[in-house]
Amino acid sequence: MTQAPAPLNILHVVDSLEFGGLERVVTDLAQAQKIRGHDVAVFSISPTTGFMPELLDAGVPVQVGGKSRGFDTSVLGKLRRMVMDRNVRVVHAHNFVPNYYCATAMLGSGGTRTLVGTCHDMGTRLSNRKLRWMYRLSLLRTARLAMVGQQVHDRYVGAGWIDAGRAETVLNGIPVQRFTGTAERRATARERLGLAPTVPVIGCVGRMVPLKNHRLMIEVLPALLRAHPALKLVIVGYGELEATLRELATATGVAGQVLFTGQRSDVSDLLPAFDVFALPSRTEGLSIALLEACATGLAVVATSVGGNTEIIRHQETGLLVPVDSADALRDALMALLNDSALRARLGTTASQWVAANASIDALCTTYDRFYQRAM
Repeated sequence: MTQAPAPLNILHVVDSLEFGGLERVVTDLAQAQKIRGHDVAVFSISPTTGFMPELLDAGVPVQVGGKSRGFDTSVLGKLRRMVMDRNVRVVHAHNFVPNYYCATAMLGSGGTRTLVGTCHDMGTRLSNRKLRWMYRLSLLRTARLAMVGQQVHDRYVGAGWIDAGRAETVLNGIPVQRFTGTAERRATARERLGLAPTVPVIGCVGRMVPLKNHRLMIEVLPALLRAHPALKLVIVGYGELEATLRELATATGVAGQVLFTGQRSDVSDLLPAFDVFALPSRTEGLSIALLEACATGLAVVATSVGGNTEIIRHQETGLLVPVDSADALRDALMALLNDSALRARLGTTASQWVAANASIDALCTTYDRFYQRAM
């Protein structure tokens, strides 16, 4: 029998805890690690609410740095004190800004502390020269790096941003039991969203920002409505483009068929309302929203970018389409709307894959081993 790892004092450091995929996985990971016996806390660099109440309810301490300007030295002081006061053994930074804040805050902190990092996406923000320079400088003090998915690993190593010898690939994990799709949960979710029991529904979950490409979903909706006049498109999330997308829906004549739910903390309870899940993103790491949709047993259409291809095997666990192709997106969605047997087959296979490969328990075990190698 494999011996359980000794409990560790772990501090997760994030930009914020506002609702998003990275923040969701850190929240789930921290809670699962606490259940395993680790002493876990979270530090948010920026002012935040989001998932913070959930963490506090689970007994995971959260401190907010309150970052108010560029490189905020007051945040460094708060972060450093938290590391020292809690006698943190493993400081786990998530993405770029947290990594260089942690590396700086830990200078001269003494003790046997280890800084590790996780890269959650394809590094689009590293096109900013200053951010890239600061991040790469912080890597000099980072013992090991976890790359979320093979596509992310290959991107960072191939670009020369990180050393292959210190990087390893991990899959994201979710609490799969939270996402079981049943007829009862479907009925409850539809009632919660104000949707009729039998109307076909396509759902999207994600921040309304350009890279998520919700615009393309609205643009293909008129063609889908000609075949399915009662069809509803539900967009769960918030973001800078919400007003623009609402205006586009009105201009396209589909405003009455699009439901914008805004920011929601009950996504797991809403997913069963959907017949089809769409992810038309221009870039992705290993999408938590996509894993959650698959775990719910939804039929998925996703763009063939980033980590999507590691979750979706075309015609097995979902359908893949080229990025920014309205015709391909429309045809794939139409195929699923027209074929309930195909939806059921893809959804079942997808949920089985997530349960076997991307559970939060598997992620905890992966990180236990990762921390030991880093130390």
